[in-house]
Amino acid sequence: MTITRAACIGGGVIGAGWVARLALNGIDVAVFDPDPQAERKVGAVLAGARRAYQRMAGQYLPKEGGIRYAASIADAVDGATLIQESVSERLELKHAVLAEIDAHAAADAIVGSSTSGIKPSDMQTAMRRPERLVVAHPFNPVYLLPLVEIVGGEKTAGEHVERARALYASIGMKPVVVRKEIEAFVADRLLEAIWRESLWLIKDGICTTEELDDIVRYGFGLRYAQMGVFETYRIAGGEAGMRHFMAQFGPCLTWPWTRLMDVPEFNDELVDLIADQSDAQSGQWSIRDLERIRDDNLVAVMEALSRQNKGKGWGAGALHKDYLARLAETARPDKDAGDGNGSET
Repeated sequence: MTITRAACIGGGVIGAGWVARLALNGIDVAVFDPDPQAERKVGAVLAGARRAYQRMAGQYLPKEGGIRYAASIADAVDGATLIQESVSERLELKHAVLAEIDAHAAADAIVGSSTSGIKPSDMQTAMRRPERLVVAHPFNPVYLLPLVEIVGGEKTAGEHVERARALYASIGMKPVVVRKEIEAFVADRLLEAIWRESLWLIKDGICTTEELDDIVRYGFGLRYAQMGVFETYRIAGGEAGMRHFMAQFGPCLTWPWTRLMDVPEFNDELVDLIADQSDAQSGQWSIRDLERIRDDNLVAVMEALSRQNKGKGWGAGALHKDYLARLAETARPDKDAGDGNGSET
């Protein structure tokens, strides 16, 4: 199953990432965002994505899809197979936008919401055809990170969950269908736990933002990047595996090691503390510089993982390897190695 034409409603960081992933996979995209700066902002993200894709896929890239800035939601969704909503996380705004999408989209179009935590059932109340709405929660940068959490609501048809899974997989993503509808789904619940504990550690003076980031990126972050949580801890159990690990470390769950049940007061003092330390840590780079560094690092990690497991790839690397193979199979016969769709080389 493929996407013949797509619409992106909302052109912020996530929406622009969707535009880039879709267009760089050869799909025509119509964009609607009332922000007068939307075209410039999307263009900046697209430029970075082109650079990353040129390094990642090179001569196998398809002809870039066209990008059109629509005057209305109705105009944008006309003829779209996939419609991706990425507006701000306010339920009343989601309702208004989804109702308008629903009124003008083709009957067989899949509507995906990029929401980070709102349950699809709570959004479906604004739609006459709620059965085709799914949460399709991606991760920044959308054009490189393959995971997309698929969540159906009470009125979502099972066939449309499967259609959504196939559509997102067709653009190189790893769809994971969340089995039960829940606020914040799976990934953001994990991220919220580490974010909340991190705020306490900084607030209490245990470490700085840079020291905490070093602990993650020089330690367990490397393990998580290729084995996740449970496979990592299975190895930690030694030859006896997960049962031994659970027996050894299970009692720690009752120890007062974390402050996850508490929330630090969100005030100007906390904001200044975190922001000032972050400026000291990373202020020498612009955000665009950091995006380029991040993208280069992500491509390098996926390339390295693609060579593991006797060349079959491991984790995100296996998906990366399969994605490039599909691109190579469908590459235009007249495409020469120097064609990068106007991107940097």
